[in-house]
Amino acid sequence: MNGIDVEVLRTAIAWRAKGHRVVMGTVVRTWGSSPRPPGSLMIVRDDGQVAGSLSGGCIEDDLVDRVRRGELALAAPTSTLYGATAEEARRFGLPCGGSVLIVLEPLHDHSCLEALLREIEQRHVVLRRLVLASGAVQLASAASGDAITFDGQTLTTVHGPRLRLLIVGGGQLSRYLAAMARMLDYQVTVCEPRVEYHEGWETLDGVALSREMPDDLVQTMQLDGNSAVVAVTHDPKLDDLALMEALKGKAFYVGALGSRRNNDVRRERLQQFDVTHKQAQALRGPVGLNFGGKTPPEIALAILAEMTAMRHGIVPDGTLADWGRSNTDCRAVG
Repeated sequence: MNGIDVEVLRTAIAWRAKGHRVVMGTVVRTWGSSPRPPGSLMIVRDDGQVAGSLSGGCIEDDLVDRVRRGELALAAPTSTLYGATAEEARRFGLPCGGSVLIVLEPLHDHSCLEALLREIEQRHVVLRRLVLASGAVQLASAASGDAITFDGQTLTTVHGPRLRLLIVGGGQLSRYLAAMARMLDYQVTVCEPRVEYHEGWETLDGVALSREMPDDLVQTMQLDGNSAVVAVTHDPKLDDLALMEALKGKAFYVGALGSRRNNDVRRERLQQFDVTHKQAQALRGPVGLNFGGKTPPEIALAILAEMTAMRHGIVPDGTLADWGRSNTDCRAVG
């Protein structure tokens, strides 16, 4: 579950605490092209206020209109299909003839939102089962591979920890990388034992600064499959400490700044510290996509673009991932 949807849960809890009726919509199935994936959430308050998104288009407007007309004062959850015809797809702004099946759920004291949010904040992955006929909700621990399911009677959604990014190094590039990652809903931790790089980090909202040594911090954070690590100090004494632990873990992305030659040397060096050949080859270095960026914000963008691709199961290859012919990139420094 990404940070946007976590905020939807928090907002729903706050609205209900103020006495508002709230309906939650969940995307449960899509056909064709759809702007938001299954599991996406949106809530509508009884006065028409909304949080979250189901389509980025007219579906939200239609639901607000239905609330204002009193059509969503629901006694029990129900499902509704948008874009069943080409005319509807055009009306609701769904591209390429797409359609979206949504479950609309009136929230109540037994919706388990507070318990669900507590589990998420403790970095647990949780199943939430909703029985449409009764509105009953149950929470259970999720297993690896669990995904959203809907059989017309029971909706099961998967809720888990938000994305985390550990940046090793507190220099200028790290500031751009941290700020951009926050926009993509990452919880960002910057590891910087060197005191001369500590100034100013307290002004960057939502970013934690750690003064621990990188290997200790990687072990403490217990990085999981929703975690990424990027080492950018150019100092092997710091970068390698983080990488040798991160490559042995479950992080979906581990990358290091530096030239192709330096990262080849780094891979050989890491194998002297209980890192296998396979683990060393998983290191993304030079880090980021090769689209010609040379300034710190451009390099940060290239790193996050590669991270995003790999998070969605796409391993970048071809020209954008080929650093073999590049000898002018500023990542070659160090």
